[in-house]
Amino acid sequence: MKVRIEDICTACGLCCDTCPEVYEMGDEIATVIVDEVPAACEETAQQAVDECPVGAIVVERA
Repeated sequence: MKVRIEDICTACGLCCDTCPEVYEMGDEIATVIVDEVPAACEETAQQAVDECPVGAIVVERA
């Protein structure tokens, strides 16, 4: 599972709070800090996707 954050991110920080192993705050928007989401973090990474208030996190599955 891979994720990316679109420019519509409002920098609310919810994803970073939910799954800090995958997301962190950048200068203006949240960023993804891993190339591939570790299997142990997939559930919380997906929770961040589902709870993003503006739908800025996109899941890319191979």
